[in-house]
Amino acid sequence: MRHDLPAVVLDLSATGIGIVRSLAEQGIKVYAFDTESKQKIGKTRYASCGVCPNPVSEEEKLIEHLTRLGQTFEEKAVLYAGSDDYVRFISKYRDQLSLNYLFLLPDHSLIEAVLDKRLTYDLSVKYNVPCPRTFIIDDEDHLERIVSEVMFPCILKPVISSNFRNRIDHHLYKKAILVENPVQLREEYLFYSRFGELMIQEVIPGEEASIYSVKTLFDEEMNLIGLWMNQKLHQFPPDFGSTAMALSIRDEDVINMAVPFLRNIKLKGLAIAEFKRDERDGKLKFIEINPRIGLTQRLSIACGVNLAYLNYLLVTGQNPSPVTKQTEGIKWVYLVRDFLSFRQNKKNGKMTITEWIKSLSGHKVEALFSWKDPLPFIRSFVSHIRYLWTRK
Repeated sequence: MRHDLPAVVLDLSATGIGIVRSLAEQGIKVYAFDTESKQKIGKTRYASCGVCPNPVSEEEKLIEHLTRLGQTFEEKAVLYAGSDDYVRFISKYRDQLSLNYLFLLPDHSLIEAVLDKRLTYDLSVKYNVPCPRTFIIDDEDHLERIVSEVMFPCILKPVISSNFRNRIDHHLYKKAILVENPVQLREEYLFYSRFGELMIQEVIPGEEASIYSVKTLFDEEMNLIGLWMNQKLHQFPPDFGSTAMALSIRDEDVINMAVPFLRNIKLKGLAIAEFKRDERDGKLKFIEINPRIGLTQRLSIACGVNLAYLNYLLVTGQNPSPVTKQTEGIKWVYLVRDFLSFRQNKKNGKMTITEWIKSLSGHKVEALFSWKDPLPFIRSFVSHIRYLWTRK
């Protein structure tokens, strides 16, 4: 296999570091970039790391940065995005970037649709994929008209997640707000509507272990090149957060719902489709799609389906053989986040120290820790603890 073309990874969170390591371990030269604060925490010895402009607020500067970098390579480099903001940026500027980089994305309209939860909901309805009941709120008057139709508890969430994620306010770093009654809904809407368009969604009953993520790689003709999946075990924050612990597992019901849906909408390239099993009727409900590699990329390698590397082979024209069988029973843990999740669950009486320690047993990989590259883990751990102390 040819490994001489470099790779450029935009993102130095745990997701980006997972991509970097999975490529560097194949002997591929990797360059990795992120905004200053994230680069300072995530820089890794597996890549030549640097600071880049913000993909949301400094688009022109970022395209100039990548163009200059691309012109230093003898041949086109393979370009990866580790976050939704970088995906949207690459998609928006695909014509300029394709002069110096190789990547595979669906049409820009589809990228916008899967990053906009309102449009993603419309896609699930169009293709008859079961999903939680959803209301898009136009304004305060609209909220008053629909509040009688809302079942409580419900969740209030942003139509575009980055509207919350990119805020300086620490309390906005959340994926959704649990709402117990109409009075709280009105109060939360008035506060959070300042930061972007909001939607109300039915709460799907069930524990965190009822959530499944299917990761795929489709080629230009929507042939399946790579597939694996995991079950969430813990999240941070608990209930509505990002994965803190996951388990490699294969569930054909989930796969048989995810793959046809992704094929129908023609989501070529990399994707993650998330579902939750409703404890009321045992049926799967669609949650969201992300058009990129996921946070648990290191588990992808451990279970035998290295999507980052398969993508490299695919976009460089090396026709990789499909890999869709995975090793089950391997855990992935983002230790600092899992500890913080346990800490909150313990406070709420949902988990004991014995239960948490027991959950860490078995064959597992850590999101960031590596004996050959320990500093990203250490810096991330310190950053999380400092953030927690600041919130106190």
